Amino acid sequence: MKILACYSNKGGVGKTATSVNLAHAFATMGLRVLLCDLDPQGASGFYFRVKPSKKLTEARFFEDVARLTDAIRASDYEGLDILPANMGFRDFDVFLSRMRDKRSRLKKALTAVQGDYDLILLDCPPNISTLSENVFRAADAIVVPVIPTTLSERTFEHLVDFFDTHDLPKSKLLGVFSMVQTSKSLHGDTMKSLTSAHKKRFLRAWIPFASDIERMGVHRAPLLATAPKGVASKAYRALAAEVLERMGLAK
Repeated sequence: MKILACYSNKGGVGKTATSVNLAHAFATMGLRVLLCDLDPQGASGFYFRVKPSKKLTEARFFEDVARLTDAIRASDYEGLDILPANMGFRDFDVFLSRMRDKRSRLKKALTAVQGDYDLILLDCPPNISTLSENVFRAADAIVVPVIPTTLSERTFEHLVDFFDTHDLPKSKLLGVFSMVQTSKSLHGDTMKSLTSAHKKRFLRAWIPFASDIERMGVHRAPLLATAPKGVASKAYRALAAEVLERMGLAK
């Protein structure tokens, strides 16, 4: 079993859309996938029309295997299950800060389901915290959506610096440009700048700015189910294939 995180320390970059569409794309490729929503806002579960378990509190998430597995919900798509978030997840950092082996608690909790899935995908909240450091250590790879603008570029640089400072392997970071508008010279210039500065960190595939993605909240379904022939769906398919190749899961 492999663990993939979708993370950004900046909000509004298309993180949840990327999580939802990658999870569904992986399932269509024949993998058994668990999409685990760690963001208290619960957007991933919303997109899949899945209601959270209110009984899965922070303590039970990390210490009660039976409660964790019982909170997993089947989606409408073969091979894809969802562990939806609830507002209790907002207290994860407080709870983790009190635990003795706080840096490895997330990975220990997820090993409870490792026999049931090929891949666990974590949709993470947009901050750097005790929980996110757990994610960085637990994940085999971390997809980082980056809008090609100055602020997003700066945010990505901060993340790289954090990995350097905390002796975390930067090889885990897989940057992907999202909400790309090819008509904007700033987007093209920023993409060139970042790929030049971080040659091994950015993936070839990128996600365009597309109305299909904005309409996901209306349809409450992944793009491959609602607009399979659209440019955004094709981009997510390409991204999914490249991520699996990087993780050694390509068939």
